[in-house]
Amino acid sequence: MQKLILKKYNKMLNLPIQPRYILPPLLLILFSTIFAAFDLNNLLEFNRTLVNKGELWRIFTSQFVHANWAHLGLNISGIFLIWLLHGEYTTPTRYFINTITLALWCGLGVYFYCPDIHIYTGLSALLHGVIIWGAVKDITQGLKSGYLLFIGVWVKIAYEQLSGPSADIGELINSTVAIDAHLIGAIGGSLLGIELVIKYYKNRAEG
Repeated sequence: MQKLILKKYNKMLNLPIQPRYILPPLLLILFSTIFAAFDLNNLLEFNRTLVNKGELWRIFTSQFVHANWAHLGLNISGIFLIWLLHGEYTTPTRYFINTITLALWCGLGVYFYCPDIHIYTGLSALLHGVIIWGAVKDITQGLKSGYLLFIGVWVKIAYEQLSGPSADIGELINSTVAIDAHLIGAIGGSLLGIELVIKYYKNRAEG
């Protein structure tokens, strides 16, 4: 009976609760929570001085540790929102590829293009890229909401660039919001979306 009720509500809400859709974001949340619980920031965070001394893994791993629990909570909310919006678009393989690619892209972007950032943590830059990718996927699926989401994210980023980081959020997470990293993440998501656009027009040409 409970299975029937769950199936009915899932059909009504159209939530992507199949294991292949829900496990990847849960694993991302799990790993980030474990890193926070064991306080691995000193080992994994982006620290420019230590990266320059050869601890290159920090460029990548910094995306998965957070300044404090509030910082982690905000990014878990972002993971959940992206799952609600675009969970059905990603197989475990695609989720892994997007996460790994954007984590490396954002870390390298911070290292090479944000010389003023000496300590950096968090998933937010990566998540900006993921949601942009999802918006492009929406567009290729014929959903007008994809255009609104794509434009909305870029308007947010433009506003951040003009007005500076949010002081309230910075106080909450006990760290300065890395708005330039958000920009880098969104650019990365846009570049990943090019493949979707190429496939879309290729399929239209063949159809």
